[in-house]
Amino acid sequence: MNNNIIKNGILGGIVVSIVMIGMTIYMKANPDNEPNAIIGFVSMFLAFIFVILGIKQQREANNGMLSFGKAFATGLLISVVISIIYVIVWLIIYYNFFPNFMEQYSAMVLKNTKPEELAAKTIEMNQFKEWYKNPVMVILLTLMEILPIGIVVSLVGALILKKK
Repeated sequence: MNNNIIKNGILGGIVVSIVMIGMTIYMKANPDNEPNAIIGFVSMFLAFIFVILGIKQQREANNGMLSFGKAFATGLLISVVISIIYVIVWLIIYYNFFPNFMEQYSAMVLKNTKPEELAAKTIEMNQFKEWYKNPVMVILLTLMEILPIGIVVSLVGALILKKK
């Protein structure tokens, strides 16, 4: 089970990290253009295909039998590995290559905000800038981007692939 979790978690982490690196390079090179968030979320779902594969492999290793709990635990652990890799890669990018990310992102968001929403969006962006001053908050915010999707995929995968 552990080998299955680590292997699928690393493969999923690589998929989502490659896309994140590409989007970061694009954003750094084109500070006025907002990267497509859909690409980011699609890459997350592609990475979480490894959750489904891992649950299926676990079922096959158990002679075709797998309870919902065991399936969900397998999927959740793979999701955690993927999410940890995602966070580590973002921390490396942010602290070593893109330390002005929040300033650039905030300017881009505010530039594309409707005038009637500008005051509220400015307050929101200032809050994010404050949070990004604390490494723990950077980790938590980054985890909040990816882990909830992993939990949902793990739940759905466990429901579909359980077999008694």
